[in-house]
Amino acid sequence: MSFPPSDVLLRVSDLSVRFGGIVALDGISFEVRRGQICGVIGPNGAGKTTLFNCLSRLYTPAAGSIAFDGVDLLSQPQHAIAAAGIGRTFQNVALFPAMTVRENVMVGRHCRTGTGYLANAFRLPSVRREEAQVRESTDRLLALLQLGEVAETPVKHLSFGTRKRVEMARALVADPKLLLLDEPAAGLNHEEVDALRQLIMDVRDRFQVTVLLVEHHLNLVMRVSDQVVAMNFGRKIADGPPAQVQADAEVVRAYLGTETA
Repeated sequence: MSFPPSDVLLRVSDLSVRFGGIVALDGISFEVRRGQICGVIGPNGAGKTTLFNCLSRLYTPAAGSIAFDGVDLLSQPQHAIAAAGIGRTFQNVALFPAMTVRENVMVGRHCRTGTGYLANAFRLPSVRREEAQVRESTDRLLALLQLGEVAETPVKHLSFGTRKRVEMARALVADPKLLLLDEPAAGLNHEEVDALRQLIMDVRDRFQVTVLLVEHHLNLVMRVSDQVVAMNFGRKIADGPPAQVQADAEVVRAYLGTETA
């Protein structure tokens, strides 16, 4: 799909990634409009996580470009991605198990803090003010994601579904423009998946954040997404509204090995 330039937050163009003789991404291109929820689907090995790792600057592609909010993302160092406005969750929840929910979320705000090493070392008033502001914004976010009651609980004592929400809160506390959700429904039961669908839409609306999610749960993707990008063997095979992509013959073939009737 192609949108007017002013509407586009993320533009991926001819992106290719190779690991030795293996082609993980093969010239993939797509655009994501501001305020959209865009789902990326595909069988195992389609290249979805490789794509996310390029967007996070964990991988450097062999060819192609990524423009994020008009900036060449591939020119940015990995440590600058969060400050540039990209937040990410992971399929395997990456939290500090012994730390509380509040502490884990506050860690996500460090890319937006402005005080330096010496100010922190001497506990200057500016540091204390900044810490108070971070705590206030964290508690506001915890309340919105229904995590306020477990704010002082170490995350190791929480259910997997709750830990997923904590990780989303940590990504959101840095005020991202783009939220990358990597398999957010993995390990969740039916009720939790249904709640996740509503949460993703609420997060988009409340925080005015664009959402890009990689997900195997097709029903979730089709119900929550404005746009769906389908991949197979590192290539884009379909791109468009959910119903259109779901009915695409090549998508059906990739998942079922059959043609549509």
